[in-house]
Amino acid sequence: MIDAGDDVPPADTTATADIATNPDFVAVGAATVDRFYGVTNLPAPDGGAFAREVSERFGGVGANVATGVARLGRDSTLLARLGDDDLGDRVLADLDASPVSTALLRRGPGTTTHCVILRAPDGERMIVTAGDSTVRLRLDDADRDAIRAADAVFVTAYTPDPVTSEIADIAAESNGPALAFDLSGPIEELRNRGTEPATIDRMVEIADLFVTAELAAESYLDCPGHEAADALRERGCSRGAVTFGTDGATLFDGDERTRIAAFDVDAVDTTGAGDAFTAALAERWLLGGDDAAEAGQFAAAAAALNCRAEGARGALPDRAAVSAFLAERTD
Repeated sequence: MIDAGDDVPPADTTATADIATNPDFVAVGAATVDRFYGVTNLPAPDGGAFAREVSERFGGVGANVATGVARLGRDSTLLARLGDDDLGDRVLADLDASPVSTALLRRGPGTTTHCVILRAPDGERMIVTAGDSTVRLRLDDADRDAIRAADAVFVTAYTPDPVTSEIADIAAESNGPALAFDLSGPIEELRNRGTEPATIDRMVEIADLFVTAELAAESYLDCPGHEAADALRERGCSRGAVTFGTDGATLFDGDERTRIAAFDVDAVDTTGAGDAFTAALAERWLLGGDDAAEAGQFAAAAAALNCRAEGARGALPDRAAVSAFLAERTD
């Protein structure tokens, strides 16, 4: 057990505290350091590989989505936890330079969450996550007040189950915020660190926007990815998106289905493309009131633009950049 009193907010959050009291959007999840290793091959069991290049950037689903929404012009606050270590210092410095409010970010004992990402020449990846700062995240009264005041709250399945469950409770209140949930990883990867299956079941029924990638959907629903939208609807999901990488996405709203094609771009790095898509989809479909086709195309454009630079947040676009990209592609 951890003592919530051990956690303290960063010393420099007073300037952004006003956003946290009445934000458009609160994103709950990790802010991480991502260490990339460009390897000769992805190693098989008992095998090996050689890293020809090593680099370090910042990521984390919560931070990526919060930043994506902020770049699109919304007051966006990140609710996350960092450790009291050098990694946490660097993550905080990066966030302080971003358009995201860190008024709900706190620090405490433990190691800041970080990822080791092996990337093969063909773009295939393996990701290993370490550190216990996110696992130890819990809500306090200021967090609950900010979530209640927000127009929408986003939570990733990598968030600890006690936090996700409480967010579900708040969203289910009569005046609760709109709720976006991202089933960010397969069930096996979430066990004992993230959201548990019973809470995911509840999210299916109450989320205003349920997003899942193909692999996560297959793990949770035990069906092929192309059947996931129907399977989610049968479980009571009212609105959602199933993403298929370069094969686009399927959006559903009630009985309506909308197929969204991915844009073909010269990608430098696809890391974070899914988070860019989720951020733009939540901003346009959940907050902006666009229809599924408009929101989906906007989100696909945001994801494509983010692939034009290295890192999970390397080229997150603003609204003008997305509009210009879409205008070029539809002429």
